[in-house]
Amino acid sequence: MDIYKEVTDRIINQMENGIIPWQKPWVASAACISRATGKPYSLLNQMLLGKAGEYVTFKQCQQEGGKVKKGEKASMVVFWKFVEQKDEETGEVKQIPFLRYYSVFHIDQCEGLTAKHMPQMPLTANADQKAEAMIAEYIQRSGVRLVHQEGDRAFYTPSVDRVTLPLLKQFAETAEYYSTAFHELTHSTGHASRLNRLEKVAFFGTEAYSKEELVAEIGAAALVNHAGLETAKSFRNSTAYVQNWLQVLKNDKRFIISAAGKAEKAVNLILGAAG
Repeated sequence: MDIYKEVTDRIINQMENGIIPWQKPWVASAACISRATGKPYSLLNQMLLGKAGEYVTFKQCQQEGGKVKKGEKASMVVFWKFVEQKDEETGEVKQIPFLRYYSVFHIDQCEGLTAKHMPQMPLTANADQKAEAMIAEYIQRSGVRLVHQEGDRAFYTPSVDRVTLPLLKQFAETAEYYSTAFHELTHSTGHASRLNRLEKVAFFGTEAYSKEELVAEIGAAALVNHAGLETAKSFRNSTAYVQNWLQVLKNDKRFIISAAGKAEKAVNLILGAAG
C-alpha cells in the first residue's frame, strides 16, 4: 500500500466535508506571572525574567509564610511611574515618565510556596517506545538537536539546526505529541545539508511557507501512522492543519500531491534503516 497516496486521499476526503477547526494539541504553560495579581508581566519584563512561573517580592514571600532560599539572587521588574512637573514659564503641568524597578524572586527560589496561578498540565500523553526509537535514530544519524522547553511554541530553527518542542506533560494525547514532534523533524529534513528543500525567503503566509507546512504535516501524519499511534482525532487535526494552509494556496489540491512526494523523501530520510 502506498501510505502517502492513502494519507493524502483520506485528507482530501475529510476536507470534502467542509471546514475542520484546527486545535492546538498542547496546553500552553504560563508566562512570567505576578503571584500577587495572577496576571502576566509586560513583554519587556517577560524578557528580563526569562523563566516562566510565578514571582514574588521578598516581602510577599514572607507574608505568605515562605522564605527565600539562602544565596538566591533577585530579578528585576521595571515599570513606568508618572510624576507631575509644572513648567515655571507657562504654568503647564506635564506628566513626566520615570523608569522604576523592583526586585522579585521566582517561587522556585523560595521555600514554603507552591504555584497558585499556573495552568494545570494534562499529564496524559505517554512516551511511546517505537516512536522514541524512530526519533532517536534520526537525531543520531542527522545531528539535529532536539530540545524540550515549557512554553507555547513548537518550531524548527534552520540556522542552528534545532527542533524545539513543548514538554510531553503539556499534551493531552500521545499521538498529538508525536505528530508535533514529527512535523518539526520533517521540517529539519529540508535543511541545506539534507534534502535542501527549505527556501531562504519563506515568510509566514507566503506560498513557499504554505507548501512547506503541507510537506511537514503530511510527513507527520505518515510517521504517526508508521509508529502505530494514529487516532481519529489526531488524523482529523492533521487534516484541519493541511486545510488551513491549502486555503492560502487557493484550495488547489494539486499542492497536496506535490507535498506528498516531498514528504515521502523526508520520511524515508527520517526512518533510514528503521524504515
